[in-house]
Parts: sequence; C-alpha cells; structure tokens
Amino acid sequence: MLEIRHLRTLSALRSSGSLVRAAQLLNLTQSALSHQIRLLEDRYQAPLFERKSMPIAFTATGSRLLALADKLLPEIELAERDVARLSQGDTGQLRVALECHTCFDWLMPVMDAFRQRWPEVEIDLVSGFHSEPAELLRSGEADLVIGSPYGPDFTQFPLFRFEILVVMAQKHRLQAQRRLAPSDFTGETLITYPVPEERIDLIREVLRPHGIAFERRTAELTVAILQLVASRRGIAALPNWAIKNYVEYDYVVARPVGEHGLWSDLFVSVPPALADKAYVRDFVSVIREQCAASLDGIKLLS
Repeated sequence: MLEIRHLRTLSALRSSGSLVRAAQLLNLTQSALSHQIRLLEDRYQAPLFERKSMPIAFTATGSRLLALADKLLPEIELAERDVARLSQGDTGQLRVALECHTCFDWLMPVMDAFRQRWPEVEIDLVSGFHSEPAELLRSGEADLVIGSPYGPDFTQFPLFRFEILVVMAQKHRLQAQRRLAPSDFTGETLITYPVPEERIDLIREVLRPHGIAFERRTAELTVAILQLVASRRGIAALPNWAIKNYVEYDYVVARPVGEHGLWSDLFVSVPPALADKAYVRDFVSVIREQCAASLDGIKLLS
C-alpha cells in the first residue's frame, strides 16, 4: 500500500539530490531508505529513478508518484499545522540570533518560507553583532539561536555538519599545500569575527592543541574578512558555503585542514519552554529541508 512516508521519501530524494542526503533528511539509515524504495519498485514492477544519475532523474513511474506527492503533501502539512494551532494555540514571535554569522545568506530564504507556513508567527532577526548569543536567550532578548550547542540550560535541535576551509590570497605561500597541517599556520595572521577564541574551531581544535603561535585580527562582516584575505592581510577559516562563490571566481583560494578536514556542527538552541512549540520544530524542519537542497557538502545531523 502506498503510504504518506513513501511520498515524503520521493520528495526528499528530489529536493536533496541523492540517497545519502535524503536518508539524512528523513532521519533514516541509507539501507533503510534503499529497502523502502525497493519495496515500492517491487510493488509497481518498475524503477522509480535512474541509478547513478546526478542529480537524480526520475522515471515516468517515479514522476507520477512525485506529482501525487506535490498535490497531497502540502495539504497534509497544512492540516498538521492547523491542528497544532488549534491544540497548542501556536501564535507568537520568534526572535532569531546568529552565532554563525555566515548563516545569514541561507537564513533569509528559510525565514521567507517559514512566514508562508506560519503567517501568524512574527519572525525577525535580532539586530547587531553578538559575541555571546546565548546571553540573549538567558535575558529573554532572543527566542532562538543558530550556532553551537549551549549546554543543559537550553534545548538543542541538530541541523547539519559542515566543513571549515582556510581561505588565503592568490599566490599565498600555503597555496601549494593540498591540505594544511598545524605547523603551516605558524606566524600567520588569522582574521576572524570578534568572538571569544574558544568559539573559533580552528583555534580551539588545531592551533591551541599544537601550541601554534599566530596573530589575530577581527572583522564583523564576512565580506570584510574576505577583502582583508584577498589583500594579503592574513588568512581566515570559514564554512564551505560562505566562500564557494569567491573561490569559483578566483578571488581567494581555499584549502582543507588535516587529513579528514575540519568540521563543525550547527544547532538551533531554544529555552525549554519553547521546545515543544510546533512552529519552533517546523522552523528547524524548514532549515534542514532547504539547506539539504541548497548547500553543497553538508551532512545533516540526526
């Protein structure tokens, strides 16, 4: 029997573009997702998509089921939100603060999509640069923070893992390195956001443990950091999605750190009183869905 979860699986396959990312989006193992697809294909005696196609190319059978998903899933999701509104009275405001300052680029489309789904919830960004966003949660000035987890005082919702790359000017002395080792940073000037050093992954995970001496310079805006890098004032460590266009246009050069790369995990943190609000959980879902579809190289967290 065709079930709602099957339609959600096909929709996730299309939006994420691969079995691996669709499984992450649906919080399934890849083997469980593959098994579900095989059962559907056995039922209809036809493949749902072309194997080894990137992005996924659906067959006529898969496309017909996708058309059904496009028709039914929005209605089901709307009904679920309406039920949540009736049972929980989910109206209010959602003031969002960013620890992850490079998240702004992908956050705006997420907020637009959320407003369409929850027009009665007032969502807005907490303005200004905040070196300690968790304090905004404690003081009640923010309802939600996107960044690293803040411990037992708050409820954490996992988003995704991303790679941090080191960016440098064209013809920098480290450009010849395929991957950067801790010793490569000796004597370099690291350009960062003006946040405590313990919140900077490269410093916390690489430089400090190896006793590497470095200089530090700060800037509040990503574009300002990249301008300083391009003008040879130093190097920076930024998420892969934040620098993609700058690297593609040869404005800067990017290199991974270490044999396995330097990775960081992104979370949504909220006060416990908001954790069960349907609109908060749906906001997290919108982030995961849209980022899985639009950001290269991320790994959804379960």
